[in-house]
Amino acid sequence: MEVDESAADLPPDFDELFAAVRASAARLCAELEPLTDRQAREPSRLPGWSRGHVLTHLARSADAYRWMLALARTGTAPGPRADAAELDRQLREGAGRGATALVADLRDSLDGLLRDAAELPAERRSVLVPALAGWRHPAWYLLWRTWRELEVHGVDLGLGRTPAGWPEGFVRRALAETAATLAARAVPLAQIEAEDLGRSWAIGGAGPVVGGPGHALLAWLAGRGPVAGLRVAGPLPVSSVPSVPSVPPALPSWPLPPVPGWG
Repeated sequence: MEVDESAADLPPDFDELFAAVRASAARLCAELEPLTDRQAREPSRLPGWSRGHVLTHLARSADAYRWMLALARTGTAPGPRADAAELDRQLREGAGRGATALVADLRDSLDGLLRDAAELPAERRSVLVPALAGWRHPAWYLLWRTWRELEVHGVDLGLGRTPAGWPEGFVRRALAETAATLAARAVPLAQIEAEDLGRSWAIGGAGPVVGGPGHALLAWLAGRGPVAGLRVAGPLPVSSVPSVPSVPPALPSWPLPPVPGWG
């Protein structure tokens, strides 16, 4: 198995990344066409969130990314920025809307995001913009964040999509970035191995090697799937309860700020 030493922080081809996001957005919106008002109010796979919460979150995230794209393009903040409290208010107020309004809102926000990203001059793609959490990243990284939101929350909606449907390119990049971040945080894992992709990523900790299909491995790392079914080999923490088997270490909340430390 080949050890992947590629830097997860290197910008991918912008046009390829843009095309992947556009395809992911189109796929999700098409899947949502038959959504009913009742389904929109039903629980998602995220604790305490209905499907309406997930769709509203996706739309408001796209709007937040558009704000950062405008900042990268002009160097000037395009008006006030919604803070965490305002985003929470928008989420609570928007989640109860009917299915037609929820899907139209999401489609409009994603269309605007893609339009703004397409118009971002090449020389402005590496401009650092501030994430709401306080860390900074290049403007091009907003496309990756959008792709990650669409793919992962597409599963969270609980409408039939599973991690097995994640595109290989998405899985590969997400695993590389996650591995680098876990290594920087000294998480007690030695290595992760995506057996179907023929790739492994060293974490470097004094812990087990965890392997399996790439999508299942990513689902576990992202808190969307169990470790059961994955191959776990190597030293495990000893359980303090004799009747409870030892398991791989608890993982930090995902996603995490990327390793490069752009600012």
